[in-house]
Amino acid sequence: MPSTSHPRDLRTELESLTTEAFRPELADIDRLPTLDIARLMNGEDATVAGAVAARLPQIAAAIDAVAQRMARGGRLVYAGAGTAGRLGILDASECPPTFNTDPARVVGLIAGGPDAVVTSVEGAEDSRELARADLDALALTPDDTVVGISASGRTPYAIGAVEHARTRGSLTVGLACNPGSPLAAAADHGIEIVVGPELLTGSTRLKSGTAQKLVLNMISTITMIRLGKTYGNLMVDVRASNDKLRARSHRIVALATGAEDKEIEEALAATDGEVKNAILAILAGVDGPTAARLLAESDGHLRAALAAVG
Repeated sequence: MPSTSHPRDLRTELESLTTEAFRPELADIDRLPTLDIARLMNGEDATVAGAVAARLPQIAAAIDAVAQRMARGGRLVYAGAGTAGRLGILDASECPPTFNTDPARVVGLIAGGPDAVVTSVEGAEDSRELARADLDALALTPDDTVVGISASGRTPYAIGAVEHARTRGSLTVGLACNPGSPLAAAADHGIEIVVGPELLTGSTRLKSGTAQKLVLNMISTITMIRLGKTYGNLMVDVRASNDKLRARSHRIVALATGAEDKEIEEALAATDGEVKNAILAILAGVDGPTAARLLAESDGHLRAALAAVG
């Protein structure tokens, strides 16, 4: 059921959050020329990367824990409300085309369900019970990871998701933008990216949203690197689902092997368009089925498969 916090108590709580702080020096921002406002916003955004840099050890520790579990078949689940939930869904939705992951392996949950991606669902973020129900539908296991995302660090849906995941033995990460947040405290790995007050008071889709996007990029991308979804900085598990990606697949094989176009096309044809398999076939001088077998024996890690061939 929704939170029963008294409105006055909630106002007091919000006033204590750095992400909600009022900046009197910007009280006349609406009177400024457009270019000056753009410069102000750009200057604010430039501080976000530094705030993320201050938490890199915590981010790296969380990623290593996530990767260990995903290597055992676990899933990565993002849970948040509003902008935070939308950012989680965005990150999850980009993993299948980028890394050829099963859509069920990286999942984004938003308070209020799919409709909340484009429309505000009143009261959904205040419900811990809704988070529990959404996670129960996934039948969590100890190999899964749940990342609660909330700029304030106090959103009941995100906290409820983390708390419930812990009862299921899953790994938990709490991503917030305020220090001393209940969300970070509730998680195995608390990550607090303190970006300070927003340009528009309380508009956490700005610096806070940018910080969350940067961290989610790191979590998914570096986890996939650890799982062998890349070869160097090449996306060798990219799914060629359109003309642009087919052209990218050809280019990736060329960059990895230095082979001529004809050899690349033959290798891609022999491996059903699988970039990683085509690279192995060319570099190791093996046929498509052998490349597939070697990769399976190496848990999908191309470097390990090449080493096995010698």
